[in-house]
Amino acid sequence: MLRALLSLIVAVLALAGCTGVKPSTGQAPDLGGELLTGGTFDPATVRGKVVVVNFWASWCPPCRAEADDLEKTYEQTKAKGVAFIGVNTRDERDAAKAFLVGRGTYPNLVDPAGKVALRFDVPPTAIPSTIIIGRDGTIAAVFRRPVVQSELQPLVEQLAGGATGG
Repeated sequence: MLRALLSLIVAVLALAGCTGVKPSTGQAPDLGGELLTGGTFDPATVRGKVVVVNFWASWCPPCRAEADDLEKTYEQTKAKGVAFIGVNTRDERDAAKAFLVGRGTYPNLVDPAGKVALRFDVPPTAIPSTIIIGRDGTIAAVFRRPVVQSELQPLVEQLAGGATGG
């Protein structure tokens, strides 16, 4: 009985560690790819900016819950040199486009096979995930759970340092 209880506690603690903000100092991988609306995303357009990368899918209820908070944070921080990029993963293009109607105005990559997610070490079970890349191109924070504006915006503004970007 005690052994089972200890195993449960260890499992809960391990899972809890996977759901919070995880700082990182690694260089962010390439963010290039096909845009959901067509064409190709050029990573050079966000170089030198704080970049918020959100991995989502239309079939994901927590993704629906966080969508408004992401959009509000984007609107409040884009003039400060912050860029947002959505990455629709393991999803159908039409369902993804329908999901974004009235929700998202920033660019979204289409990643049906999860290749971009793999480059960012986002496991298929960790949707939604949000990764924040600093101006220097290093990963500053990783959320492996839904985010809310009240936690995301202050962090993004701190990383942006009040500077304005193009």
